[in-house]
Amino acid sequence: MFAFTEEPSERAGKSDGYCSRILRAQSNRKEVNNEFRLRVEGDPESYQPGSTYRVTVTASSPSYFRGFTLIALREGAEGDLDEDYIGNFQIIDEEETQFMTNCPPAVTESTPRRRTSIQVFWTAPPSGSGCVFLKASIVQKRIIYFQDEGSLTKRMCEKESLYGDVTDKPLLDCCACGTAKYRVTFYGNWSEKIHPKDYPRRANHWSAIIGASHSKNYVLWEYGGFASEGVKQVAELGSPVKMEEEIRQKGDDVLTVIKMKAQWPAWQPLNVRAAPSAEFSVDRTRHIMSFLAMLGPSPDWNVGLSAEDLCTKECGWVQRVVQDLIPWDAGTDSGVTYESPNKATVPQDKIRPLTSLDHPQSPFYDPEGGAITPVARVVVERIARKGEQCNIVPDNVDDIVADIAQEEKEEDDTPETCIYSNWSPWSACSSATCEKGKRMRQRMLKAQLDLSVPCPHTQDFEPCMGPGCSDEDASTCMMSEWITWSPCSVSCGMGSRSRERYVKQFPDDGSVCTLPTEETEDCVVNEECSPSSCLVTEWGEWDVCSATCGLGMKRRERMVKMAPADGSICEAEVLQVEKCMMPECHTIPCMLTPWSDWSDCSVTCGKGLRTRQRMLKSPVELGECTEELEQVEKCMLPECPIDCVMSEWTEWSECNKSCGKGHTIRTRVVKLEPQFGGDPCSETIQRKKCKIRKCNRGQANSDEKKRRKEQREKRRSKQGRAEVTSEHPGCKMRPWSSWTECTKLCGGGIQERLMTVKQRFKTAQLSSCKDRKEIRACNVHPC
Repeated sequence: MFAFTEEPSERAGKSDGYCSRILRAQSNRKEVNNEFRLRVEGDPESYQPGSTYRVTVTASSPSYFRGFTLIALREGAEGDLDEDYIGNFQIIDEEETQFMTNCPPAVTESTPRRRTSIQVFWTAPPSGSGCVFLKASIVQKRIIYFQDEGSLTKRMCEKESLYGDVTDKPLLDCCACGTAKYRVTFYGNWSEKIHPKDYPRRANHWSAIIGASHSKNYVLWEYGGFASEGVKQVAELGSPVKMEEEIRQKGDDVLTVIKMKAQWPAWQPLNVRAAPSAEFSVDRTRHIMSFLAMLGPSPDWNVGLSAEDLCTKECGWVQRVVQDLIPWDAGTDSGVTYESPNKATVPQDKIRPLTSLDHPQSPFYDPEGGAITPVARVVVERIARKGEQCNIVPDNVDDIVADIAQEEKEEDDTPETCIYSNWSPWSACSSATCEKGKRMRQRMLKAQLDLSVPCPHTQDFEPCMGPGCSDEDASTCMMSEWITWSPCSVSCGMGSRSRERYVKQFPDDGSVCTLPTEETEDCVVNEECSPSSCLVTEWGEWDVCSATCGLGMKRRERMVKMAPADGSICEAEVLQVEKCMMPECHTIPCMLTPWSDWSDCSVTCGKGLRTRQRMLKSPVELGECTEELEQVEKCMLPECPIDCVMSEWTEWSECNKSCGKGHTIRTRVVKLEPQFGGDPCSETIQRKKCKIRKCNRGQANSDEKKRRKEQREKRRSKQGRAEVTSEHPGCKMRPWSSWTECTKLCGGGIQERLMTVKQRFKTAQLSSCKDRKEIRACNVHPC
């Protein structure tokens, strides 16, 4: 198939140079060919080290190919050595693709046959590997060889880091000094507007987020690895309990456990619900951060970061990381839609990113193979650093926080011999709530003119509160003008009135505006009230809203202190009712066990029902769970046996001889043939001997002729009567119709035929003169 150019044996690698010989195989076809295409899902221009991509080779209609070879070659390499091939291919369908026997880095067809496409996964090499050429050759009627350009070659280079100081992954050792404190904020972007296909309106949510800052010796989760029991419970049930237990069992390998609350529903505007966040610390040995959260409902889909290294090459701490997140599959459930029934993956698959070509029913499916729109974004920001000297590691997290929270000095006693840079901007507040926290700024020592005088204060701290808590933050709300005062609440005497305004623009940080939107004041109307006026008390407090979620009603009352002097009815309003809005209602989260196996069918043959159940695991205190706990479906077993059905015996016939020995018979017919192993039909005719008298020889012949003549006449007469009156006195019937086609080709069906009334005589009774129908079994052989 190939025309090889032999090379000296000393240049061969571990695969005996077979790979390089494939690359150097000569071809008579040199022009660029566009019938075939090699494509990387999403058409990226660069690769992310360690990320996994779907690679497809396709033929445009009406073209096809019988075989192929696919390689990933480092740019500038000739393929002589194993290290010239970078990244790793993963087989998706073993019936379609396999690794080449004589060239293990290459992928080829499993069996030569006509095909229009193949697909494999390719995991990008580690950082620092440079550019790569993905190349394919095609076998059709003749070979289209590897080309340096065109549609069968894809060049990709390593993606440049968004943050220049982030260390290449994996960073084996961290040289940073002291410790650093970070805030991680999770912005869910999974909504019906952005991901409309099959979006689950009923119960969409993000599970509680669980993670840790840890050492390189501990792997929370990773692409290509298998999910632990803790990861499985997060992925399938949204429960972080087992995952947290696994993290805490790692002891000194973990510095901080990262936890954030679940979010129901999955998306709300930031001015309604702040993005969840948590703080954690890192040090020289535990400088890696990982977390995950379930996207629910889903089979086993999650988002998260795996082994994000916050230590830099320059022995410092990363300032900020922003990462868009796409969902990944934990490999424990085989469902393809948000609400697929539980279907355990046996054996368990490896963790892998979801792609837009996974399954046509997938909510992320795109026949063009485009990239999946991110469902979330995570922002990791450094908010403080501690320690001027190396190897100063605190005993625990409390020491870190205590050190960061040192009281600031009121006076700046900076020596004149110390030359500093300008102060950096203030960091974000260490408190995400309205409790007191700290924020920090830094400056660098540029010169020390007198070495005998120390230069302190390269860091500065001040107290602060979370977003939207201080008066300064609140003043960033843009409010409308006050509307005019309402009428006084009474027509006579002392009452109250109110006015309102609304928020025109919320603070930029997404916090809730705390400025008042309503004012109330006392008012007096006609102090010298007439005898028909009444005196009422002040309004009481508003009752609690009648609804715990969604739209409800609330009310308040006041009392009549003095009735009108003239005895008339007090017309002052004593009850007020208005609408109130509570947080949006959503389905109570349910933790459920997996479905049990299906029960046996309720019947031993024919059609029946079977059931399966699951149990509620979440506490009853959360409220009633609306998820179904039992499912019922139809089941079908082999058809039930049907026994043969026979008519009654007829009367015994006359003896067939007029003298001497003869016999008489009686008959019956099969009304329904046996089906599906039913009891067979028994005999349909019976005979017994009869003897009238002895025959004289001469008389015998004459009597015999006479008897035969009488029998012929009887048969003719009986035939005529049967056509007119058989079993239907007073009716003339049409002949039987032909049998209908069998209702089944096998396994036992039914045929019918009809006899209809042709003429009804005046003497006929309606009940005895009617159409007839016969049924019989057919095609009783098994399918």
